[in-house]
Amino acid sequence: MPDDAILFSETLQLEEKVKKAILPPDLREKAIGMLDRLRRMVKFGGYSSEYEQVAHYIDWITNLPWDKRGDDILDLRHTKEILDKNHYGLEHIKQRILEYLAVLKLRKEKGEKFSEKKEIMKFMRAPILCFIGLVGTGKTTIAYSIAEAMGRKFVRIPFGGMGDPLDLRGQSRVRPDAEVGLVIKALRRAQDKNPVVLLDEIDRVSDEGRASIMGVLVELLDPEQNMAFTDHFLDFPFDLSEVLFIATANNTTHIATAVLDRLEPMQMPSYTDEEKITIGRDYVLPRTMEESGLDPQTIKIDENVWPKIVRPLGFDSGVRTLERTINGLCRKIARLVVEGKGKEFHLTIENIKDFLPTY
Repeated sequence: MPDDAILFSETLQLEEKVKKAILPPDLREKAIGMLDRLRRMVKFGGYSSEYEQVAHYIDWITNLPWDKRGDDILDLRHTKEILDKNHYGLEHIKQRILEYLAVLKLRKEKGEKFSEKKEIMKFMRAPILCFIGLVGTGKTTIAYSIAEAMGRKFVRIPFGGMGDPLDLRGQSRVRPDAEVGLVIKALRRAQDKNPVVLLDEIDRVSDEGRASIMGVLVELLDPEQNMAFTDHFLDFPFDLSEVLFIATANNTTHIATAVLDRLEPMQMPSYTDEEKITIGRDYVLPRTMEESGLDPQTIKIDENVWPKIVRPLGFDSGVRTLERTINGLCRKIARLVVEGKGKEFHLTIENIKDFLPTY
């Protein structure tokens, strides 16, 4: 088949893809104009590389949720049940989340009224939560719980070590190896325009790129700007106003003042030993046993043993060490079960050393 016939067939397939997709009218025109230009280019050569770029662009724009959104579950009782099921304590955090959802519920109920007055809509948005605390205090997991409670898709964007604002905003298509930014990639993965997007560890970006990355964050989080967020690769505004952004950080020292101004910082407290005992007994152990394939009655632990499990080495502000210790304990017992050395194990102050890690 001659080259021009192949080109005609391939561009027709791309054009059909553009026509079938739900796209903003201006973007549809732009894509069809690119295909028309591609057809003309075959006369002068250079078709192959240009075709790859156009096909890559059309693949991206036709797979974004321009007008697709998930249905929110804004039931405060349901949300409280989810939060209580997944997290012990943190009452002031849970209350704040319920207040947050109450605002979203009222906004949704009055959506038609506000849709006629977009300038009012901007100022009615609930604040963007930023969970701040030491490692292992539950910052990321509580974001997962919010998404679960609301019935929204969840996507995480890691900021640790990020050094280039183009990682967020995308690269211009002038570059042959141009890539879409992490924000638009997150929306494609979610396939909804209203997911929960976790901006994880926003204080951990590299020093050389901090100022410019914070500038992009300001646009992402500002309701007056993110209604038309423009990725350099797409070169077309995408409305991020329905995205529920949640940020996490270890501290606020390295977060720009302009970014903090658009966030509502919430301090995640460290856990006391008593709280860790409750978390280990009622949350971590049952979950870990299930993940390890152990039956609920396989392990019985005396109350006076829990302080040894909670603090085998010393103080830890979060629950990561506790989770690792219980994981190791369950693995040891799983091996004993498989080796036929018992089906039920009673851990006491006398035998607990056999199951705890030694250093």
